Amino acid sequence: MTTTPAIPTLVQQKLEAFERLQSEFEACFQFVQDVHGQQRFTSFPVAFTVRYLHSLWICEHKSRLLSVFQTIKEYEGRTCLELLRYWQGDENTADVVAFLQHKLDMLPFADLTRQMQAARFARTNDGLVSRLTHGREILLNRGINLMTALDALFALPQEELLQQVRAACAEFGHTPEQITLQLQEEDSPLYSYVPHQVLAQRNMRVMNALGINVLQKPADLPGQRTWRVVPPSEPLSPFAEQVVPGYLELTAPLHNNLKADRFTDRPERSHSGTV
Repeated sequence: MTTTPAIPTLVQQKLEAFERLQSEFEACFQFVQDVHGQQRFTSFPVAFTVRYLHSLWICEHKSRLLSVFQTIKEYEGRTCLELLRYWQGDENTADVVAFLQHKLDMLPFADLTRQMQAARFARTNDGLVSRLTHGREILLNRGINLMTALDALFALPQEELLQQVRAACAEFGHTPEQITLQLQEEDSPLYSYVPHQVLAQRNMRVMNALGINVLQKPADLPGQRTWRVVPPSEPLSPFAEQVVPGYLELTAPLHNNLKADRFTDRPERSHSGTV
């Protein structure tokens, strides 16, 4: 009879904390993906910039709770909290602008266009051109979102900008006092890296569902991709296929004997003849 191993107390606490965070995380993850190019914003008010920093922090919160090591540093959530704290107090807009450029200004348009030209010249008809076109559109959306966000920040007088920042920070729960407590909580065992099978399974279920919701554009669906990811044809080939060459008789210890075993193949005899 198999028994289910007991879940450590800290792991159980992490799961319970994530259950309370899950709905907010899903909304924040979708917003981050939209800002990164899944959507082109026609306006990006100051509150959206605060929301973007808040969403990155929430996404890192999820990674810490479920011990997803690879994405903890990717979101830079602690940096986002510190930016929000200093933005309210020291009016440090320059660091926020630098962070937005760091996150959103990664736009190799020339390289992508060059790859598209090469793919058209090759004429392989494998969907690569349409895939590159879709990727370039995502990057273009990201760049436009960056410029729209900066336009909103630069259009306001400093005092009015500061008022809107403080109001948005209060709305998302990031007053200076709250940020101090939030930074202290990140150093608690609840947000430490504790890899566990249950946490990994919970993360996979959540991210699989979110991936389906995020990637709903026609270019992301099967049939519109390159040949490497199109639906397989029937009948399916074996998962692992290895052609076995014909048997080569081992005639001497030093011939076809990679392991250097001390033996040779001798003909076997039976009543009907040599086998």
